[in-house]
Amino acid sequence: MEEADKKPRARVCCACNQRRAALKRPKTLDQICRECFYEAFEEEIHQTIVENQLFKPGERIGIGASGGKDSTVLAYVLSELNRRHNYGLDLFLLSVDEGITGYRDDSLETVKRNEIQYGLPLKIVSYKDLYGWTMDEIVKMIGLKNNCTFCGVFRRQALDRGAALLKVDKLVTGHNADDIAETVLLNILRGDIARLSRCTLITTGEDGPIPRCKPFKYTYEKEIISTYAYFKKLDYFSTECIYSPNAYRGFAREFIKDLERLRPRAILDIIKSGEDFRISTSTKLPEQGTCERCGYISSQKWCKACVLLEGLNRGLPKLGIGRSRILNNDLKQDVKQNSQTKSIESKQCGSLDF
Repeated sequence: MEEADKKPRARVCCACNQRRAALKRPKTLDQICRECFYEAFEEEIHQTIVENQLFKPGERIGIGASGGKDSTVLAYVLSELNRRHNYGLDLFLLSVDEGITGYRDDSLETVKRNEIQYGLPLKIVSYKDLYGWTMDEIVKMIGLKNNCTFCGVFRRQALDRGAALLKVDKLVTGHNADDIAETVLLNILRGDIARLSRCTLITTGEDGPIPRCKPFKYTYEKEIISTYAYFKKLDYFSTECIYSPNAYRGFAREFIKDLERLRPRAILDIIKSGEDFRISTSTKLPEQGTCERCGYISSQKWCKACVLLEGLNRGLPKLGIGRSRILNNDLKQDVKQNSQTKSIESKQCGSLDF
């Protein structure tokens, strides 16, 4: 009898007090059953959408879809909430084909399956069509050291151009709480005051062509992949980019994971700290303008994508790495010197005007 009493009792869900707890929430450490977790997870995202007034009825919303766990869960949850709460949104999947053999071609097959599974129209734009280069070709020229710089700049603009093709009102991305905390740390380490002042905003780019929203701003990565996507058996692509092992962000990510193991609330605390940063009035921030070459938003004469692309097309890939202000002046002077003989033959960054 005493031995029977010593057997550990199954923990009961702290939410319903009926079903057996199936997991411990990383964010709150609550012992909770699957059904209550699904409800809590979806309700938290719904409240984030409502409290921040992310959408208006009748809007066309593009969902940045890579086939990975974040974007797949975002597409699934947003389509569910749209039906359940009658948001009145027209949802579309938008994917970017960077041209990475053995990685992006496989993940796009996942997105194509999601298109059928969730009944959402899909649009794919490619680096090759927009810029005349694939990432495989870029890496072949520059190596693995600065390839993420090229990909990040090109991808951001490619998403905006794809969103313009879809004529959407807003673009939503699967950036989660871990991603935002990493970005806060990276901007502090880089001394990037301009980005630090806006990286925690749930909606960015309102002064640009298409605003971007982050419904997962307060959602932990562990809850997205290790619990929700896993228990729901969602169809997503889990392989990391073959060119990203040396990315600077990876070091910040490992640091965040270490902090989370010691104190789970650390992720939300970092985001809160980023929100509370106040930039001194004496700090001079870059003035937003438009690129003289392609019309995209830029604080310089040429946007970063045009600068990087010019370097590639001239066989000088490192031309776009470094101080943009100095480089823009050099490029402008170079254009003036060659304007008497012929115009720039380089492919303009993107085939759409903004």
